[in-house]
Amino acid sequence: MDISLPSPTQVAVPLFIIAILVEIWIARTKARDSYDPQDTFTSLMLGLGSTVAGGLVGGFYLAIAFIAYDFRVFDAGPQWWAVWWAWPLAFVLDDLAYYWKHRLGHRMRWMWAAHVIHHSSQHYNLSTALRQTWTGFLTPGFIISLPMFLLGFHPLMVAFCGGLNLVYQFWIHTETIDKMPRWFEWALNTPSHHRVHHATNPRYLDSNYAGVFMFWDRMFGTFTPETDGEEIRYGIVRQLGSFNVIWAAFHEWVGLASDIARAPSWKARANYLIKPPGWTHDNSRDTSDSLKARWLTENTHDKRTEPVTPASTITPAE
Repeated sequence: MDISLPSPTQVAVPLFIIAILVEIWIARTKARDSYDPQDTFTSLMLGLGSTVAGGLVGGFYLAIAFIAYDFRVFDAGPQWWAVWWAWPLAFVLDDLAYYWKHRLGHRMRWMWAAHVIHHSSQHYNLSTALRQTWTGFLTPGFIISLPMFLLGFHPLMVAFCGGLNLVYQFWIHTETIDKMPRWFEWALNTPSHHRVHHATNPRYLDSNYAGVFMFWDRMFGTFTPETDGEEIRYGIVRQLGSFNVIWAAFHEWVGLASDIARAPSWKARANYLIKPPGWTHDNSRDTSDSLKARWLTENTHDKRTEPVTPASTITPAE
């Protein structure tokens, strides 16, 4: 007989609201502009819409998870929730799955179209954490979690661990906290690490994908530390420029559909789906790779001995 587990995110909602109110008070006392009423309202509405979307499609994905679970390699038995060691293992493996899902969310435009909603604010505060996708079910990201069910982790266990992961990530969306102790910064995701992830500065693009454990980024070569000497700019490379909730939720899908419609071949159409955001068949736009390459060129050349290559001559990477 299975048991019913609470949703960690739903349980934490009152704490989220209290934390946001406290941060707003701190921002006002320190005369910071980290909160904008329209931006915060948009974040709250996007969070509400994400909750509704999740409720509508959650049952469908849970059904897929149970189908995969029927083919599991290992079986903890009918009282799966009593296997204590499975819980920390599930949490770590779910965080690994999150890392790769999150990384693909930035490196594959099909998945970026759903994930971009989370990065669309030019402010970085606790309300930004509530900007969650409405359209994640339209992407193949769920496939990354299927191996956990096939290994024998119960779908409810995985869902609970995923909820805990999201709850943890709430507090790292803030500028109020500077740095945590060194050991904490090394092992776990922190506001400092996640500020880097939300930055549009070329040096920071496509870095720090971790949910909870930073050793995934260190292991897979995507870790970048926060630099004190450079102010972070938040948002997306081509800023949204609007507080319209519907546009924030769907603008990248509109852009993707437009690019596919104008593509000269089926290969180009496929590439618009699987290549990184910014990729075009005629190299007319920048990707994060080309932006970082340009930044590196401009900042690593020895200007005393050789000229810097003009930015206009750098070919955007595919």
